[in-house]
Amino acid sequence: MRAFNGFPPGKTYTTTIPNLFFSELLQTIDDLVELKLILYCFWVLQQQEGEYRYLVGREVLHDELFLGGVDADPDVAGQKVKAALERTVARGTLLHVTVDGTNGPEALYFMNTVRGRNAVRAIEAGQYEVGGRDCPIALIIERPNVFTLYEQNIGPLTPLIGDQLRQAEQDYPVAWIEEAIQLAVEHNKRNWRYVLAILKRWHTEGKDRGLAKQPTKADRYRYIKGELSDIIDY
Repeated sequence: MRAFNGFPPGKTYTTTIPNLFFSELLQTIDDLVELKLILYCFWVLQQQEGEYRYLVGREVLHDELFLGGVDADPDVAGQKVKAALERTVARGTLLHVTVDGTNGPEALYFMNTVRGRNAVRAIEAGQYEVGGRDCPIALIIERPNVFTLYEQNIGPLTPLIGDQLRQAEQDYPVAWIEEAIQLAVEHNKRNWRYVLAILKRWHTEGKDRGLAKQPTKADRYRYIKGELSDIIDY
């Protein structure tokens, strides 16, 4: 079982779930994949804009991160998700409608809400045309923020360190901070003074603020020589 490192400090994105889900629907769901699918649906629909929001069956079956949490075998995961989709429709949680897409029939799923029911009725009556998506919705692995990286790799986050991290985010590109923390871990120098010394050295070597390019391996050795060698030693 993979351990969870906890939610990071500061503001994080949230997904709204109706209370009725917990008071009525949750107790009736007896299949883990179905439960995961419903929670996934809440997230997907809230990534969209517009009056009518829907889940595309094809996109769900191509979301590798979501499928990986269902089964290690992609084919088996796909079959389980298809079965879960059928269960959600039979239960009445989702509403299913098939439309003509650019590459053939497309299965759409709406949450069983007033807007969802209106959308399905409009589609079935030929009063609503679903357009294609240039950017299919899929889960992504979010990069951990600087506070999380520090706690996971350096040590406990104190108020003083928190202030210094916030200042570092303003002074240096996040990619630099991540790189410097990685260097500290690699050389068993797990302290903020060491990380900050690397960042200052990179900056004084002529690096522009906001530059996205990370230092190369050769740069790493070059940047840590000289006046900061008492702090940064190899």
